[in-house]
Amino acid sequence: MMIIIAEFFVVILKVLWAFLTAGAKWVMRPKEKSVAGQVCVITGAGSGLGRLFAKEFARRRAILVLWDINSQSNEETAEMVRQIYHELDTPITKDGPVGGVEEVPPFQPQVYTYVCDVGKRESVYSTAEKVRREVGEVDILINNAGVVSGHHLLECPDELIERTMVVNCHAHFWTTKAFLPKMLELNHGHIVTVASSLGLFSTAGVEDYCASKFGAIGFHESLSHELKASEKDGINMTLVCPYLVDTGMFKGCRIRKEIEPFLPPLKPEFCVKQAMRAILTDQPMICTPRIVYMVNFMKSILPFEAIVCMYRFLGADKCMYPFLAQRKEAMNNNEAKNGI
Repeated sequence: MMIIIAEFFVVILKVLWAFLTAGAKWVMRPKEKSVAGQVCVITGAGSGLGRLFAKEFARRRAILVLWDINSQSNEETAEMVRQIYHELDTPITKDGPVGGVEEVPPFQPQVYTYVCDVGKRESVYSTAEKVRREVGEVDILINNAGVVSGHHLLECPDELIERTMVVNCHAHFWTTKAFLPKMLELNHGHIVTVASSLGLFSTAGVEDYCASKFGAIGFHESLSHELKASEKDGINMTLVCPYLVDTGMFKGCRIRKEIEPFLPPLKPEFCVKQAMRAILTDQPMICTPRIVYMVNFMKSILPFEAIVCMYRFLGADKCMYPFLAQRKEAMNNNEAKNGI
């Protein structure tokens, strides 16, 4: 009994220390690690946040491996990366797998593109094997690819629901299974899950999307605990949960007009820069803007009816309805043009 009590007090001290160190990081920004020369796989790199992540990692001299289902847009991203590489020609250093720094020869432009449908596990595994064979072992995995069906639940075809779940959630299992074994062997790596605030708290009309993002976050957190339990402290995990990002994915989504100036959609560039700072300082989780932390905490302690009242006040209860209406109208217009 005395041992348990003693351990309990030790736990309390460790929790307090964790609070202190976390608070200190808010005041004093930690030094960013170098990813120069490290192999970074980015899914969904052909547009949106994936393209911006590729440009940011290129500026930091990482070796980019770009995955996307669209070959043309993926190549466009690669060309942007090459342009950034062209401006970088000075010698670099690279973090070693077990600490320390090793010198790397003068920088050479290196970007690889692969057409991969992450919604098909065979495509993921075969593409991952090509990457290992043609590029080498992966140091950083950015699980970014995502889709949205844009239909109310009862109007959404089952195929689209399955597609949303597979791309937004199941694909994380497959990419991780493909690249994690070598990370475990070397005790070195970084896995990033680009989720959403809609994986922390939900809203009406996007049941499939919310479920997929809740699943991705659950997978990420469980894997984080597994790595801690395995004492693989050289492998880092970062969860990215942004508020609505102005990439066009949820075009038309609106909260209450009086509130919107205080909570506008995030600029994609700002979102990625915040995420990059979290990744490069090994921060476990980043919510943008910071009010998302508070909303998530309040959801955990308030009664459901209180949450409903808050949603209605903010206009968040039906914020997706304009988006869904636009998607439905666009689909009807396409069907009319095709003579359906």
